[in-house]
Amino acid sequence: MTSHTAILRRFNRTYTQRIGALEESFLGLGWPLGASRLVFEIGSSTGGGPTVRDLRERLGLDSGYLSRLLRRLEDAGVVKVLPDPGDRRRRVATLTARGRRVWQKLEERSESLAQGLIAPLTGRQRERLAEALATADLLVRAATVHLREVGPGDPLAIEAVGRYFAELNARFPGGFDPGDAATTDAASMGAGAGVFVVATSDGQPVACGGVQQIGDGIGEIKRMWVHPEWRGAGLGSRMLRHLEDEAARLGHTRICLDTHDTLTEAIAMYERAGYLPVERYNDNPYARRWFAKDLPGA
Repeated sequence: MTSHTAILRRFNRTYTQRIGALEESFLGLGWPLGASRLVFEIGSSTGGGPTVRDLRERLGLDSGYLSRLLRRLEDAGVVKVLPDPGDRRRRVATLTARGRRVWQKLEERSESLAQGLIAPLTGRQRERLAEALATADLLVRAATVHLREVGPGDPLAIEAVGRYFAELNARFPGGFDPGDAATTDAASMGAGAGVFVVATSDGQPVACGGVQQIGDGIGEIKRMWVHPEWRGAGLGSRMLRHLEDEAARLGHTRICLDTHDTLTEAIAMYERAGYLPVERYNDNPYARRWFAKDLPGA
């Protein structure tokens, strides 16, 4: 064991014991932690309830195990699982009236347990604990982000790029108009042309980026975005390295990118990664800075 893994494993043992995760009846609700967490996720979802697929993605559960948990909760009269009226191929989970009462108990008992855990600490100790746990939470989630290749028209890609465009519109002095970006992205980064990658955590997109070809052996990184709450956790650098690997896999020996001079965090990341300034190579009206990098083996 390394010192890092030893510390993490010790924390896991300490925390799971003290929150009651080892008990058969978590918080006295009659179910283990897995079933209780499922009630919490279903009750905390907005709209008409999460789909079974959403729950599987969000919690990282095996399909068979998730089905058994849902059946157990259905038998207890806590959860209903019905076909989605909008797409009957999907199943949606919602809480019954009894389930909502159970969810409320879970909320109250979880809050009481948390307050009891920190009660002996001083105000300064509580601040230190909150800061440490926030950092640990972000880094553990960053370490377990899933990078997946999807088409530019995939719902995850559309959501991620939509957030990216919204941020550009807010940060650029004159706003941002994506124009026919959806059409051009599908042509340049769709199957057989380039690649588009979305990073997800708990089933939600937290970063994205793509590679398209702009010349013989030359690729370009496009739509590079990281959720603001995830910045500082190294996810941007990880996505950038992944896109460079994808560019090399596509046969590119040089990778280019452009950016706006207001995106100072992105510029600093590109420079740390070895990108060098180059002359304008495209007609992007929003670009103010252009960079390029030779890929290893070029």
